[in-house]
Amino acid sequence: MNEKNSLLAEFEGVVSGHRDGHGFVVRDDGQADIYLPSNEMRAVLHKDRVKARIVRLDRKGRPEGRVTEIVERSNSPIIGRLLQESGVWLVAPEDKRYGQDVLIPKGAIGSAKAGQVVVVELTEPPALYGQPVGRVKEVLGDIDDPGMEIEIAVRKYDVPHEFSDAALAQARSLPDHVRASDHLHRVDLRDVPLVTIDGEDARDFDDAVYCEPAKVGRGKGWRLLVAIADVSHYVETGSAIDVDAYDRATSVYFPRRVIPMLPEKLSNGLCSLNPGVERLCMVCDMLVNAKGEIHAYQFYPAVMFSHARFTYTEVAAILQNTRGPEAAQRKALVPYLVNLHDVYRALLVARQVRGAVDFETVETQIVCDESGRIEKIIPRTRNDAHKLIEEAMLAANVCSADFIGEGKHTGLFRVHEGPTPEKQDILRNYLKAMGVTQTISDNPHPSEFQKIASATKDRPESQQIHTMLLRSMQQAIYTPLNQGHFGLAFDAYTHFTSPIRRYPDLLVHRVIKAILAGKRYQLPVLPTPGEAHAKLSKRLASRVKPPVAGEPVKKPSVDTLAWQAAGLHCSANERRADEASRDVEAWLKCKYMREHLGEEFSGVVTSVTSFGLFVTLDAMYVEGLVHITELGGEYFRFDEARQELRGERTGIRYALGSRVQVQVSRVDLDGRRIDFRLVNDNDGMALRAMRDKTGQADTDEVVLGRAGKPRRDRKNEDATSSTSGVAPLLPVLEVKPSAHKAASKKSERSNARAASGKPRKSRR
Repeated sequence: MNEKNSLLAEFEGVVSGHRDGHGFVVRDDGQADIYLPSNEMRAVLHKDRVKARIVRLDRKGRPEGRVTEIVERSNSPIIGRLLQESGVWLVAPEDKRYGQDVLIPKGAIGSAKAGQVVVVELTEPPALYGQPVGRVKEVLGDIDDPGMEIEIAVRKYDVPHEFSDAALAQARSLPDHVRASDHLHRVDLRDVPLVTIDGEDARDFDDAVYCEPAKVGRGKGWRLLVAIADVSHYVETGSAIDVDAYDRATSVYFPRRVIPMLPEKLSNGLCSLNPGVERLCMVCDMLVNAKGEIHAYQFYPAVMFSHARFTYTEVAAILQNTRGPEAAQRKALVPYLVNLHDVYRALLVARQVRGAVDFETVETQIVCDESGRIEKIIPRTRNDAHKLIEEAMLAANVCSADFIGEGKHTGLFRVHEGPTPEKQDILRNYLKAMGVTQTISDNPHPSEFQKIASATKDRPESQQIHTMLLRSMQQAIYTPLNQGHFGLAFDAYTHFTSPIRRYPDLLVHRVIKAILAGKRYQLPVLPTPGEAHAKLSKRLASRVKPPVAGEPVKKPSVDTLAWQAAGLHCSANERRADEASRDVEAWLKCKYMREHLGEEFSGVVTSVTSFGLFVTLDAMYVEGLVHITELGGEYFRFDEARQELRGERTGIRYALGSRVQVQVSRVDLDGRRIDFRLVNDNDGMALRAMRDKTGQADTDEVVLGRAGKPRRDRKNEDATSSTSGVAPLLPVLEVKPSAHKAASKKSERSNARAASGKPRKSRR
């Protein structure tokens, strides 16, 4: 399509608002988003479906558009704080992408009081010269109520959090324990000392393990049993519980609260492999040889009896000292834990031979008090017990994928594709700029990434190199089209081990049972996929390679299309759960850091952008932004290849992995923003940089950033440290600078556009 025709054509898409007042039309055809100036956003709201036309292109060829028709108004509720100004009631949306306050008629506030957080249903859409009007649908409570951040998040991200009456009634009708009739056609494993190994705070137990030495072929090896809760026995296809479970697709984990996929009677009771009680399970029974290769496997339904509930910490202590006090308390089970450790080490060898990617990353845990306030944030350390269970679960998942493939049955695979050509180029350029001699090929194998990680692990900048390796990867998805798992270096992989909390695992169990019975599993008629599904579907469509000219295009079967829809739905809702969890964690971290305003901490640069540095504090594992205006009185250029900001005069460089000292200068709770200012003494850095640049240090010519001195108040800036697009419900807290260095509104708008990553408006 030529430029003239593209300017005349209309495109359909969904409006995505921006907290600065402008917006974009995210096109259905996957082409570049169309920028909408603020005047075009007056009559539309975030999530509205519209038709738009491109009216001009900016100097870089990026499209700016005009809304020609509103196809469908979004019916998503709006969450915000009820305010009264000059006798007028209004709600300021918590999600600032909505851009406009909602007017509330006096008779439509219900029982809500000023200052409370409410859910609003629109009764009148916005117009060019009129604000949207709505009514209070639900009162969530006061902003400081414990758990309010979770109540907001589940509504903001449309996370289903209440089970249907039919599902609850069905759950109540289920038995309280395993009945004798349930033993029929099951292998009796009650005498086998299966045990669960989980975290201290785990409440539902999906998996139990057991291992014993065995002869495999002509050599030694192990028999490894992975027993998984048989959720499919109780949750029948198309039942009320099944419909609710599919709608949720996954459990959502927040600090101090879980929104489960299944009703509690199942998730914490009948399906949870609690110690000392009979439970129904599906077993993956494997023979593993000394090289860590799975020699043979079989699946079968069974009845089991968990002989102990171990924690990772306890198992790690026992494995470290089999004669210690922890081992003495579990004396009868210690030999089986040692067997598990032996088979783990064999599986680990196979992992290394396979070339799977294995980067050590720091995961954190938020520890809250009874009121939900953060007490501390601590790193989760992965010990041998974590890794032992992980390898056992990977082995069972691989066998599941192989079993489905060998059974010629459609199912859901967990697919992780290799990096896109664009990400490959970025990574190659970065490695070259960093002086890393190793690189990746045009069709890279995961072992290439692992070799780079191993070769650079002792370098000072190893953490930043490993970060870039991780960022080059794509996200994994669920799909019936098996394309392997790049990161784990498996030809086929699926999820079998967590049916209590993941719907794809439940589907895999049903398929395995169908193959064992010589039947085919038929997916039920599934609910219409939602907005998240549509967005993910569009993103995935851009990955599909165009057909080769002259080759026949094979259309997928109806069965395959149904499984594709289920996979997209589960993948999209997995992302929705992650976004909601991150939003709550960002809220809690902001509340936590409000108590540390003005304090100084050491940290490391974990992300570099054109508008500043994101720094993660060493002691607290909290990330905040050092805006580019805080780096000094010179111009900093963003080097994408090196992932660094470099001062043009002094040559000072800030890159991934750079260590810095910062002060907590500003916390915007409802914008989920934490701002830092540098307190490093940059004099030495500048002098060294000038020596590198000119061969001499002329202190009169060095432009220093006055690091450590208070900076200007940046109330209106839009760069976010965690989750953006959130409207303020509370005042911003900040350390007031003693001297201000004002930046122009033009500069702020430019930085906001940079933060959004979206095309900017034409300046004509």
